[in-house]
Amino acid sequence: MFAHITTQRQLQRTHVISRNTSSRAIHTHLSIAVAIALSCTAVQVQAADNSQTYNELPVPEAAFEYETVEMPQSGKVISKEFIAQQAKLFSECTQVQSSAARLACFDKVAEQGKTPSYTTTKQPVDLAKTFKTTISGNPQVVFVEENSTSTFSDESATANQQSATNSLDTVTDNQQEAQVLESVGVTQADIEKYTPLSLAYDLDQNSERGTWTVRPYRPTYLLPLFYTFDPNLSPSTPSQEIEPFDSNDIRETELKFQLSLKSKVAEDLFDTSADLWFGYTQESHWQVYNEDNSRPFRATDYQPEIFLTQPVTADLPFGGRLRMLGAGAVHHSNGQDDPLSRSWNRAYLMAGAEWGKLSVIPRLWARVNGDSSSDDDNPDIEDYMGYGDIKFLYDLPAEQSISGTLRYNPSTNKGAAQIDYIYPLSENVNGMVQLFQGYGESIVDYNHENTSIGFGIVLNDWKGL
Repeated sequence: MFAHITTQRQLQRTHVISRNTSSRAIHTHLSIAVAIALSCTAVQVQAADNSQTYNELPVPEAAFEYETVEMPQSGKVISKEFIAQQAKLFSECTQVQSSAARLACFDKVAEQGKTPSYTTTKQPVDLAKTFKTTISGNPQVVFVEENSTSTFSDESATANQQSATNSLDTVTDNQQEAQVLESVGVTQADIEKYTPLSLAYDLDQNSERGTWTVRPYRPTYLLPLFYTFDPNLSPSTPSQEIEPFDSNDIRETELKFQLSLKSKVAEDLFDTSADLWFGYTQESHWQVYNEDNSRPFRATDYQPEIFLTQPVTADLPFGGRLRMLGAGAVHHSNGQDDPLSRSWNRAYLMAGAEWGKLSVIPRLWARVNGDSSSDDDNPDIEDYMGYGDIKFLYDLPAEQSISGTLRYNPSTNKGAAQIDYIYPLSENVNGMVQLFQGYGESIVDYNHENTSIGFGIVLNDWKGL
């Protein structure tokens, strides 16, 4: 509420200064009109950052004392009734629980008020049409047309609108919320602009943060209580000797944290809206409760990587949508000396897909090693870590979510599963419960099976894929 009022006052002052040639009365009228229109966008951005529902709004009848406001440049007259209707629609949008649908609702209301956008919209590659031109002997990249529905007949348009309305069921189970979205004019395509996958990888529009700015990547969390039921007291590999530990050297309870960030290096490459990213993830296990051994770090994994993402669109079974294709390379090591040294390099292909509230990123990788086999720290690591993984995120009501990573090697029947449950604690921090079972909880334990559970916190906007 206070952020909303502050934004109005700031915009009023800005417009009064910038329009020196207008009268003070016109300044006042213009400031109020533009402040109301842009306040929708201001609160929308705040909702995107804080992922919370706003329930306090100004009362339309108390907020405006003028019947009409004339926009000097366009000559358009905005009535009090129109502004009140916009505030009413905005109020209805706040009742939508799904973050993506709520932000799409805000955006649609702001769009109706002709609020300017400062982001560049992307055009995804239409895979079906691109494939069709390729097999027909005239290969070319075909993009999705922004206004492709404008050429439909009235009957087709009606059917398409009905289909879009039905698809809203995938983002909300509440009939009242679906009616709100429909009344504002929100479609599935509008919602997709604000899904976790789209926001994480700029699939529909480039972020205002631009290039070379730090952004969230994997979840960034702190788990002060992390309990391992079967610690690895004798880490070894086929090419490394056993390093023995006792139960006092490595205790079951420790602290675990992960820091993960990425930055867009270049955007809209190859005239296809492709983006180049650099990512870095560090995961550490700290024996903070082991006072007998000076509380050492038991294991730290470092994973720098570079990857390319390409926005695409294609229908998938069961109402899913393919949203992204990509490729990358990652180095994974622990920075230890022999006999605890572990490292490997991988090149991978990935995709991003959505089924309503479920976002999925599968990856397939191939090992790329510069060392000879005799110098390999962990020659059998693929037997345990497999040839790929699947990351997923499912949005639950009340800003909760379940996410995780699954790995499996069918030839060795080995793999791992990590499940993270996230729930809100405050405006900027969420609680987190993490479960892990299998091989490779850290790279030094790649061939050791264990089960562990952790409790802690994760930063609000750093819980992504």
